[in-house]
Amino acid sequence: MKIYEQYRNLELLETIPFLFVGRDGVQEKREESVLKEHLMDIVINGALTMKLICIPQYLSELVLGRMLTEGIITSADEVEQIYICKYGSRAVVILNRPQKAEPAQSDIGFVEVTPTCCTGNRILNDRFFSGSPLKPVTPILWNYDQVFSLADRFSNGMPLHSQTWATHSCFLAKEGEILFSCEDIGRHNALDKVIGYALRHRINLTECIVYSSGRIPTDMVTKVIRAGIPVFCSKASPTQEAVAIANTYRLTLVCAARRDRMKLFAGVPPADYQEDETNHGK
Repeated sequence: MKIYEQYRNLELLETIPFLFVGRDGVQEKREESVLKEHLMDIVINGALTMKLICIPQYLSELVLGRMLTEGIITSADEVEQIYICKYGSRAVVILNRPQKAEPAQSDIGFVEVTPTCCTGNRILNDRFFSGSPLKPVTPILWNYDQVFSLADRFSNGMPLHSQTWATHSCFLAKEGEILFSCEDIGRHNALDKVIGYALRHRINLTECIVYSSGRIPTDMVTKVIRAGIPVFCSKASPTQEAVAIANTYRLTLVCAARRDRMKLFAGVPPADYQEDETNHGK
């Protein structure tokens, strides 16, 4: 896989004025740094396939991760090349497999626009979907201290969030070590970036733990399962449907993961898991 990135140091923040109004009647003119929304078109094998709204950091990682979690690819080996233009507004992807047949001429003119998350990201066609079904993940040995350590790191703050209070964060960890961390406007983007980072750097996701700052509905859990990640943690809460999917696909799901507590919604506690493995060996 070859990656060509022409963009460099695109602006993430802009300082804008506002009027501060206090309940005590105090009014002051102030300035504050706010995030800039970045739009990017994703062209796959010549076809405009996705439109993403993000911040212009780790764009190749975002593209790679999004293709995997949307079922367009099943591994990085299917990607020949990714090119990101100097404005970061266009990503051109070449896959090394044939696409579905072009639509009939009579069908052209209608393209279903499907939202993929709360930031307004869109999938424009299903021409490249692999159709691969979800598969259960393989549980790994883990411990509570690993999760508490990730919660500690999050509590210590992330650069953009500390300035704006407007980002979600995501961490990729293995055996207690944080391999990568990132921020984005949307929690889906942040998750896709850590997955894309692992794909780009040939990190085995089946051995990793991921920590997210955002709530966990079904689409977030589905992304993690499709990537083969065995342990998914979040500062926030899950939905009932997300817990059910996690149980079905053997995903360890830890939510409300804070510095002093956590809630295990799916999967086996570390001590019980080790005991089960011992008994299974007998």
